[in-house]
Amino acid sequence: MKIKITVDSTADLSQELCEKYNIKVIPLCVNLGENLYLDGVSINPDMIYDYVAKTKQLPKTSAVNGETYRKEFSSLFNEGYDAIIHFNISSDMSVTHQNAKNLIEDFKNLYVIDSQTLSTGTALQAIYAAELATSNNYTAEEIVKKIEERKQFAEASFVLDKLDYLYKGGRCNALVLFGANLLKIKPCIEVHNGKMGVGKKYFGKFENCVMKYIKDTLETYKNPDTTRIFITHTKIDNKIVDMVREYLKQNTNFKEILETTAGSTVTSHCGSNTIGILFYTDGEGHY
Repeated sequence: MKIKITVDSTADLSQELCEKYNIKVIPLCVNLGENLYLDGVSINPDMIYDYVAKTKQLPKTSAVNGETYRKEFSSLFNEGYDAIIHFNISSDMSVTHQNAKNLIEDFKNLYVIDSQTLSTGTALQAIYAAELATSNNYTAEEIVKKIEERKQFAEASFVLDKLDYLYKGGRCNALVLFGANLLKIKPCIEVHNGKMGVGKKYFGKFENCVMKYIKDTLETYKNPDTTRIFITHTKIDNKIVDMVREYLKQNTNFKEILETTAGSTVTSHCGSNTIGILFYTDGEGHY
């Protein structure tokens, strides 16, 4: 059975990983004023930062619409794929999932998964599905069942240096922003059951907060699937990324440490100096 794995662009998969696992990305839209762009196709994060610096306004992001999905899925089936397994950002964060799900009855062997997470938390699930599909030992239905059983264990969290983008986007008020800046609070944003919430709050120099967050997260989940871990970040000092990678190399048993940069949709909501580690937390031996 020839199975194609697809994701929306919020999965933040690099081109290299897409090619390695034969995963197709379907982009969300990003509006800079009156101009419409496709995430990862005609816009990149640097354009977001420039726009916000000049206008003091955030871009507006919008879901993949049904017509676009229909065209993309039709094209893949016409290429000879027997089934498509598509992954979306949590349905609690975007209608993108519902737009794709609405087409299930129109296509035989189309499966649409609500990842109940975002960024490379979704990518973890898509890569897992791609590996199962490549093995040729599973039907599309069996792969979907395995994904659904595991997705609650796709740990996704980030620590933010500043709350400016969240404030501009209406996700925190002026008092919270003022207090965070005054006290140098660096909040951890966690995803549980498809929803984002504030976890631990860190204080002080950003790079120290990042390392405390890394240690706390690894201490919380003591039995990870050591197949792979993502370091996913927006624009940030490379020294901090190197510190995180080196810590993971020296103190964990992850076989793959993958670095990815968040795309334009995710960047539009969190801004620069955001970094997280994302991995499955349900132990080894699930492949």
